[in-house]
Amino acid sequence: MNKKTVTDIDVNGKKVFVRVDFNVPLSSKDPNANITVTDDTRIRAALPTLNYLLDHGAALILASHLGRPKTADDKQFAMGPVAKKLEEVIGRPVNYIPAVMSDEVKAAAAAMKPGDIILLENTRFDPREKKNDPQLGADFAGLADVYVDDAFGSAHRPDASVDGAAYAMRAKGGPVVSGFLMNAEISALGVAVENPPRPYVAIMGGAKISDKIKLIENLLDKADKILIGGGMANTFLKAQGHNLGKSLVEEEALPEAKRLLEMAADRLILPVDVVTATEISNEAPSEVEMVWALSPDRMALDIGPATVERFNAELQDAQLVIWNGPMGVFETPQFAHGTNQLAQMLATMVDQGTKVIIGGGDSAAAVRKAGLTDKMTHVSTGGGASLELLEGRELPGVVALDER
Repeated sequence: MNKKTVTDIDVNGKKVFVRVDFNVPLSSKDPNANITVTDDTRIRAALPTLNYLLDHGAALILASHLGRPKTADDKQFAMGPVAKKLEEVIGRPVNYIPAVMSDEVKAAAAAMKPGDIILLENTRFDPREKKNDPQLGADFAGLADVYVDDAFGSAHRPDASVDGAAYAMRAKGGPVVSGFLMNAEISALGVAVENPPRPYVAIMGGAKISDKIKLIENLLDKADKILIGGGMANTFLKAQGHNLGKSLVEEEALPEAKRLLEMAADRLILPVDVVTATEISNEAPSEVEMVWALSPDRMALDIGPATVERFNAELQDAQLVIWNGPMGVFETPQFAHGTNQLAQMLATMVDQGTKVIIGGGDSAAAVRKAGLTDKMTHVSTGGGASLELLEGRELPGVVALDER
């Protein structure tokens, strides 16, 4: 995936349409409240690209979705609070226009000078965005001379601002390149997809295997070992004939679990012990039980100490580790130990030269909660996008970029 980036083109005096990922947490879902951004991580993640473009004489038209509005009347998802936060962190005025596309947007873009920043309204306020409407894509491209995609978290969505605008820009002869964040994502994850160093170990967790069947199949072609924890391990364990008590098990996915176990032979490593309780609560008395002797009235909520040791042994000598999904109900501190210990082990491995890539979503949240984000080789900003890339799918937002 050798795609052009902002450093490969001249942006001096150009207007640049930048698809950013400003899908940030907000303080309230009440449209009448004084809404603020509660976590500006994604805004700050875009700053290297935005500052590079500004320092090289560009004017910026920024577009992002925010939340899942049903219509433009869902004003709690308006971009006003994001514009305010961006202005604060970038240290420049931001012209927020409360429209996705309009004569006002076109006039404002036409009047821009180098250093100016426009932030458009939530792209999902226009129903044409999700339909990848060709006219909306062409209108986005018509505002600018260059298209930059720095929103890896949306790269798997063929929306007008991701896909249509990129091809419309190319059709009029303009460059279509990645920002620094997008480039870091496709470079890090591309290693796992195209030419992984070996041994290559994947760690899968989270609640369900049904969401990750294609991913596990693809990893069985690529990885040397796959370690399975979290709720999805329960379904595999039941498929092996264990009684899982009251644990979360996807009954309808049992045939798939059996098929994957047969495909994997000894390359799929499951827990040997689990931390159990009768309810998901920090106060609930917990016990460590072996998977073949689980109490019928209890549920598995974390991997146990023997499993942590087993996983540690399997990880030794790995040159590449991909981790997607927590090892238990990590939101409850009592059941976060397996996830936290795994994060610590991986941080130590990075110090010893192993490449460790965290595949976004809950895994990224768990690593952040453990204070270890900076200790990993790469923490993806896109849960769904990183999953699809690791599944071997082509992402519209990546395919659209100019080749080097």
